Amino acid sequence: MSENGERCYGPLDPDEYQKQVEGFKRIAKLIDGASSIAICAHTSPDGDALGSVLGLMLTIRQHWPQARVTPLLADNAPVPRIYRFLPHANEFVMPDDYKEDPDLFIAVDLSEIGRLNAAADVCKRAHKRAVIDHHPPQNPLATACVVRTSAAAAGILIAEFAQYLGANIDASIAQNLMCAVVTDTGRFQYQNSDGESFEVASLLVRCGASPSDISLNVYQSFRLPFLHLKSLVMGRIKTFEDGRIAYSYATQNDLERTGADLDESDGLIDVVRSVEGSEIALFLKKIPNGQVRGNLRSKGNHDVSVVANLMGGGGHKAAAGFTFDGDIDEALATVLPLLRVLLNANEEALKEEG
Repeated sequence: MSENGERCYGPLDPDEYQKQVEGFKRIAKLIDGASSIAICAHTSPDGDALGSVLGLMLTIRQHWPQARVTPLLADNAPVPRIYRFLPHANEFVMPDDYKEDPDLFIAVDLSEIGRLNAAADVCKRAHKRAVIDHHPPQNPLATACVVRTSAAAAGILIAEFAQYLGANIDASIAQNLMCAVVTDTGRFQYQNSDGESFEVASLLVRCGASPSDISLNVYQSFRLPFLHLKSLVMGRIKTFEDGRIAYSYATQNDLERTGADLDESDGLIDVVRSVEGSEIALFLKKIPNGQVRGNLRSKGNHDVSVVANLMGGGGHKAAAGFTFDGDIDEALATVLPLLRVLLNANEEALKEEG
């Protein structure tokens, strides 16, 4: 129930719903006692991470006008270009520029300190911590948590927190949270696009969100250097296991030759995912400091987060990622055998059920 007695959107299971409400109560109590609040999502932020942070920031500022709320980036890098259209995105602060010891640190779209990267120091300095997330938790960094893996996006949980508070979801809040939902459901094309995600999206549109503006900025405003990079990645797509696993990659040299920015390559996993007949997609890109970042996607019942966890990363069943110390060839030699095991293990499980 919301504070004004109106039932919010949320999980249909009564026990799961009550657990979420209790978590919202604990987080609201922490916010009540905080003068300074830092909100941060994971390293290499996507639309759900950034939109959720901004949506929560604006909600808290509205409901607790006395609090000083700062949206924090996990990396000492600017907001990715395609998300700079989001309302109040210019307020993000890099972790090295944030010198306070906040009363409260709220982690959004992650629950483990390892994915905070440079912002981990701010989290450690905070007097209290809270988490709002939809990834499977392993070592949660806080005791006041709302972690529900059935939610399609962290933005859905933020929208339901705003409803719980009885907040006025204005156009700026709605636009940020709509971006979160749209991007984490793959424009409502991924397996996580359930009834709840459509209900929340409908609410946000009624509150002023513009799906067309989100589509224009995130999916229809590519720079020419990115399109040249995309053509290179498409040209080297390979498959194995009878086409059921597809993969490709981008090197540092590719970025330099095309002039594309590193953050522009995040959406290239969807190019690999689009291969007909593929069930698991892998995209690798070389990043600074001798590392490779990997993105994984699943079209079916294969839980790619299992492989991401083995590689030191994390994520959801259908979408996950990891960072690997080494070059692209070494990363491929490590992760492809794991994907083959995942694919065949699921196949054997299906045969047993049959």
